[in-house]
Amino acid sequence: MSADTATHHDSASPLVGRTAELELLDKVIDQLGHGAPPFVDITGAAGIGKSRLMTELCLRARRRGVTVLRGRAAEYERHLPFHPFADAFADLDGRLPHAAPDLLDAVSPVLGGRGPGPSSPGAVPANADRFGLHRSVAGLLAHVCRPGGLVVALDDVHWADPASLELLDHLVRHPVPGPVVLVVARRDRQTPAALTAALTRGVDTEAVLRIALAPLAEQECVEGLAPDLPRGRAAQLYAAGEGNPLYFLSLLHAHREGAARRPTPSSASSWAEDSVGELPTGLGALLLNELTPLTASQHRTLEAIAVLGDHAVSPVIRRATGRTDAGLDDDLDTLARRDLVRPGPNGRWVLRHPVIRTLVHESTAARRRVEIHRAAAAELARTGAPAVEQARHVEQSVTTWDPQAYAVLREAAEQTASTAPTSCAHWLGAALRLLPDTGEHGPERRDLMLRRARALGVAGGLRESRDLLHTVISTAGPDEAGVRTSAVVLCALTERHLGRYPEAIALLRRELSRQPELSPSDRVSIGLELSSSAPHNASYPQMRGEVARTLADARSLGNELGEAGALAVAAFGEAYEGGVAAASSYAAQAAGLLDGLPDDDLTALCEPLGRLGWAEAFLGRFTDAERHADRGLGIARRSGQVYLLPLLLLCKAHVRIQTCRLPSACELADEAEDIARGIGSSELLAFVLANKAQVRIAASAPGDPEALAAAEEAVASMGPSDNWRASMAWCMLGYAALTGGDPHRARDALLRAGGDDLRGLQPSMRPLLSELLVTAALFTGDVASASAWSERAREDAERLGLPVQRASAMRSAAQLALHGGDPAGAATLLAEAAAECARSGAVFWEARSLLLAAPAMVAAGFAARGAAMWEQGHRLATGGGAGLLVGLAEMTRPSVPSSPSPAPPWLASLTAREREVAELVAEGLTNQAVAARLFLSPRTVETHLSRVFRKTDVATRAGLAALMARS
Repeated sequence: MSADTATHHDSASPLVGRTAELELLDKVIDQLGHGAPPFVDITGAAGIGKSRLMTELCLRARRRGVTVLRGRAAEYERHLPFHPFADAFADLDGRLPHAAPDLLDAVSPVLGGRGPGPSSPGAVPANADRFGLHRSVAGLLAHVCRPGGLVVALDDVHWADPASLELLDHLVRHPVPGPVVLVVARRDRQTPAALTAALTRGVDTEAVLRIALAPLAEQECVEGLAPDLPRGRAAQLYAAGEGNPLYFLSLLHAHREGAARRPTPSSASSWAEDSVGELPTGLGALLLNELTPLTASQHRTLEAIAVLGDHAVSPVIRRATGRTDAGLDDDLDTLARRDLVRPGPNGRWVLRHPVIRTLVHESTAARRRVEIHRAAAAELARTGAPAVEQARHVEQSVTTWDPQAYAVLREAAEQTASTAPTSCAHWLGAALRLLPDTGEHGPERRDLMLRRARALGVAGGLRESRDLLHTVISTAGPDEAGVRTSAVVLCALTERHLGRYPEAIALLRRELSRQPELSPSDRVSIGLELSSSAPHNASYPQMRGEVARTLADARSLGNELGEAGALAVAAFGEAYEGGVAAASSYAAQAAGLLDGLPDDDLTALCEPLGRLGWAEAFLGRFTDAERHADRGLGIARRSGQVYLLPLLLLCKAHVRIQTCRLPSACELADEAEDIARGIGSSELLAFVLANKAQVRIAASAPGDPEALAAAEEAVASMGPSDNWRASMAWCMLGYAALTGGDPHRARDALLRAGGDDLRGLQPSMRPLLSELLVTAALFTGDVASASAWSERAREDAERLGLPVQRASAMRSAAQLALHGGDPAGAATLLAEAAAECARSGAVFWEARSLLLAAPAMVAAGFAARGAAMWEQGHRLATGGGAGLLVGLAEMTRPSVPSSPSPAPPWLASLTAREREVAELVAEGLTNQAVAARLFLSPRTVETHLSRVFRKTDVATRAGLAALMARS
């Protein structure tokens, strides 16, 4: 709203005290876009002054030319999606047309339509998804912030709807770029735990500035709010109110109205007794005293405003109260003069404070509330308001079967299904309560329950979804086989997301045992889901038979979709296990079928598209993998299959790591994390975080703490599981620890993932993971273990025959060659590794191989070639945003003399690592300092140094320094 319509946000009361808080807020405004925190969290008890402080912030921001958007969540509108954001965006006053049309379309669920009252979501684009919507809202805020900055102030967010809470969580973790600050005000004890956790994480990372409001000091309170009151009486009122300004003002009002003689609590400590919700009893009594002088019609008008909330506009109030225009105007004028109501935006009326609304609402007779809601529903229906706006009033006023009300609730659910699934599930639950529980309506009830289970699943209510699906399964009749099969498959998928693989497999096998009742197509659907348990719980070899049966059933039916799905599962399983020939054949067949089918036919095959993409990525077919992941993403978004997006996003991110396109890989991993946190599956989140750690390791400088933090959270989220996703989480923890300079932790994590023989690791990735163990072993001076891991990597790579894995085995062997003093042999191996990677398009590994080869080439006497390899590797690393490799380049930059002279024999006998140690010791560094510089352990430095002394035939550090200086 504009400054002229801000009165309903408490700007009428004076601001008292809060000097320190205002200084902090002034600093935030002055430093917008230049180091100011992107989020401010104002907390405190009811009536403590949060709204008044926020109002002052908004006024000061406007005076500086900053755009201000202000919205408020409401206690009784918690199922209107994006309510506080829609309220805030109503302040844009025609500035939106300057935004790009596609951006406006994307954020339409938040901007909403324009019915009676504030904006609220209307029809949602068919391809909308709530996580894309979050990014679009951030884009809109970035657009609006130009040129003078933007403050988005959201009040009472402890009452925010789930969709708004999810959007806030996104904006905390991904601050809007530019001069933008979001300010929220909330009550601590009533704030949902998820929002509190998100804001606390932001405080820890300094992305959130928290301002906790304490009670006012007595002098500030009395002098600022009651300077004309006798000192003794003012002190009594302050003591009763304990520094809460709203309570003090209410006591003051009662005193001046001659009501102070009425019994009031002697201390705010008694507020909680007999309270309405969390409202203080003493405060409630004082505020209700204000209503005593009202006439019956004024009281009815006030009740209507409290119950209607955002729909408290004159036409709806008039219908709810039965007043004439003139009579209603008289009532509103009187209520406004008594400062009980204030004009708000878009012609609506609001009560002076949310506390007053709660008191009036709860003291209104239940039958009267029903009448008001019924009148509001009728008026909104008459004016053609969106179903989402009508639904709240319908739900509160209709308790018996009413086809028209039922239709409104179903339409509201459809309007919110893709962007606010919690609201969708709520409206479907309300529709189920209306629908008679009779045999006639049984199939429709089960269809609604199935829809509600889907909404709950994507909203994070996995357990409630599973319970509802069990009800559908147990009550479906013999003529509802399709509904039962859909429920069984969805229930198994939900069990998978909960990490309950044995339960998922048992459910599916039990359903397959009902073969006489199962249609062949149902058997294919169940067989595909059962096959999907590999390699998460059952190994793929255990599932080969089931995959083969499903494939045969699909082919016998001429079911191309089922055939393509089974082939994709087979391709993924064989690729995971390292069966390269079989995987290649299955992948080619699956791609041939899927590529020939139109998108509309593939709605049920998004997960197989993801599995095919991952299989192709494991096989080094990066272009095909990304193409199939992209197609799956488009179909999953359009069809609302949100739970499949992380699988597809991470497949694409994995490809972009391999092909060295790290900035976009980071964006994909971040989006996958947003979705996984929204779905609420700890196992899915662990898988996402493990992949995010891999991306962060590659994209960041060595030792990046964010990469290690993501890997640690992945392990913690996975818990005691030991399946594929758990092993991946532990592997990424090992990878992050190794790049952070902790080889011991790296080795322990990798062995925890795969066991002493690494048989618990993904066979098709073992050479790459063995390379990490080789590096860790050499860092710790365990040459025997390094040799064993290198040999195992060679054997696994030969068996696989995949270029990236062969290159990895060559790098492992090269590390041993360098350690053993054979730079020429190491250089040859690393050059071959770079060529292998280049042939397959694995640019990241090509660059790594080149950067490792460069110093080996120089040490072997091929300085010019070494320099060229370093230049090429450095160019690939910087062009791809690979911070890890850029850091490696700095450590391996070759130093090529302009006129090279023959090196002394003793110098040529040193390995590259021994020469590095010798040079640093000659500079005067201690063993500990050398270890820190080279990311080695002190013991490893001692080992290298002893070899240097033996090869150079000197016995002291000073002698070595002199020898190096002469050379």
